[in-house]
Amino acid sequence: MHEDTPARAPRRPADGERDPLVGRLLDGRYRVGPRIARGGMASVYEAHDIRLDRTVAVKIMHAGLGDATSGDEAFAMRFVREARAAARLSHPNVVAVYDQGGDHAADGTVYLVMELVTGHTLRDTITKEAPMSPERALAMLDPVLSALASAHRTGLVHRDVKPENVLIADDGRIKVADFGLAKAVSAETQHTATQGVLIGTVSYLAPELVTDGKADARADVYAVGVMLYELLTGTKPHTGETPIQVAYRHVHHDVPAPSATVPSLPAYVDALVARATCRDRSLRPADAAVLLHHVRRVQGALHEGVREDPELFADLMPVGAHAGADMTGSEVTDDTTPEPMDVRWIEEPVRPHTTALEVQARPPAPERDRPAPPPPPQAAPGRPRRGRRPLVLLLLGVLVAAAIGGGAYWYGWARYTTTPSVLGLEKTAAETELADAGLSVEYGDAAYSESVPKGEVISSEPGAGERILPDDVVTLVLSLGPERYDVPKLEGTTLDEAEAALADVQFVVGKVSEKWSETVPEGQVISSDPGFGTKAGKRLPVDTVVDLVVSKGRQPIKVKDFTGKDSDKAIDELESRGLDVEVVDEEYSDDVDEGDVISQDPADGRLYKGDKVELVVSLGPELIEVPRVFFESTDDAVAMLEDAGFEVDVERAQIYFDGSRAYSTNPPAGEMVPKGSTITLYVV
Repeated sequence: MHEDTPARAPRRPADGERDPLVGRLLDGRYRVGPRIARGGMASVYEAHDIRLDRTVAVKIMHAGLGDATSGDEAFAMRFVREARAAARLSHPNVVAVYDQGGDHAADGTVYLVMELVTGHTLRDTITKEAPMSPERALAMLDPVLSALASAHRTGLVHRDVKPENVLIADDGRIKVADFGLAKAVSAETQHTATQGVLIGTVSYLAPELVTDGKADARADVYAVGVMLYELLTGTKPHTGETPIQVAYRHVHHDVPAPSATVPSLPAYVDALVARATCRDRSLRPADAAVLLHHVRRVQGALHEGVREDPELFADLMPVGAHAGADMTGSEVTDDTTPEPMDVRWIEEPVRPHTTALEVQARPPAPERDRPAPPPPPQAAPGRPRRGRRPLVLLLLGVLVAAAIGGGAYWYGWARYTTTPSVLGLEKTAAETELADAGLSVEYGDAAYSESVPKGEVISSEPGAGERILPDDVVTLVLSLGPERYDVPKLEGTTLDEAEAALADVQFVVGKVSEKWSETVPEGQVISSDPGFGTKAGKRLPVDTVVDLVVSKGRQPIKVKDFTGKDSDKAIDELESRGLDVEVVDEEYSDDVDEGDVISQDPADGRLYKGDKVELVVSLGPELIEVPRVFFESTDDAVAMLEDAGFEVDVERAQIYFDGSRAYSTNPPAGEMVPKGSTITLYVV
């Protein structure tokens, strides 16, 4: 069994010896880094694209595969087909393929360049979280089905759907990887078994892949159904000692009802699993888009808290399935021995409640085990011959039984036709197709679709291949195209209001950061990313993550006391912090130097941008002119100086008589001196 490797980067395996590919430069462009994973056909490495300066995943075919000398050219051809098929898909839930090539300078290495998804796989989630609620299980499968529906629309079948190929990025995005087994569906290329080798993972193989190797979109539907069972129960539906035993259990056994393991599950969830994993592929949904429609109906019922919905159960339950038989996983035959790939039809009547596949899979009884035919009846000796009346009654009974059987056959089966597939057709083409089949058309509410273009059919009810009476009505749902919205205006709303506005357009609140704002009140949104309206004319899809910046209100400014400090520096610092500074007064001060702050209001605490701070600045001490006292009497001179605000110290001049007259002063007359200074008065 081939199991390929997804382009993911959850962990790095430790190798016993250095990988020779690590460090090589493929085609002069891709620098190979550490190995991420290894599969049967190729290994995946983290690499750096030096041309575009980005990190990518590079899948490199194992040495010896694909070169002319190995005889495995088919592997290389399939590897190239993988690139071409996957490159045709452009879907947010599909791992993107960037490039493909062969580096002849590196021993003919064949490689594939893909998007690198850092995270883990759905297998890791199943291991840690299963069994999980049906709501969560279906939510995880929704993007998987959306990706497969996109592939099925282009005519591609994945053919290796399994949890290992479903990647969950660290940011929660879910992507389907490794379309390496997919190829375009055509009349010539619908087989997946070559020389007895089944391509795909055995636990998720549809029965038809085991018996005749044919693969179409319904094989992917079956695999998704098995994954749903595993998400709901935490176990796989079929196990065995060898892969071939598991494969043939898919042929001989229905997938059990999940409620047999988890009794709390609603019956319509069982019916959904039964519909997706029906062994008769004609009774399965025609493709992933149809199954996605069923899944969303079930999601709606679960969301509304509906425990029992007989109508939904009846719609989903495959025709011919019935409670207590197919839904319990009962065996069709006790023989679990693998049978030849070409299982033949057996000529025996179909019993009631027996599907065509059961008859197909039942081997004929050997000749020695067949009961011998009963001997022909002989008339008893001596007994008179019976009259014709009993024979007539017997014939009438046979005719009545035949009529009843024929009527039952007619009313139960033969009078029905099947609904043609109109998925992906435009309205006019779908109406023509249904009219040609003798059916009428009604339209349900149109729905958005990421994979079906606007105006084309998303789903039909009854679905493709389901039984319907001639002239009955088929209800079609047309696509509105991708669901896109503008980012609503969030500035000025509260966080709760912003979350509600985003929920209205099915956007998701991302990172919420806080920022001071002088204009937006505390608790209100300042900005969003993406911003309000339409960016570059492109409306955004649902589940777009919108980051928000929320106001913390006005930023407080801590004020310190500048009393006694230089007023110019105080003004510069306070104004640089957004405060309005005003010098309200200038005063003389004997204690504070000129130009320094005498007082400040407020002196300290917290203010906000634009608030006012008032300063009183010192003019220094008050200066007074020394009065002229020459030849004044000593007493008058002293009085004049003291009246001017000076202290007086009287001393003798160099020429001294009796000290009765003033001669000079120090500082001299006319000089400006601080008030209160001491003046020396010289007397003669």
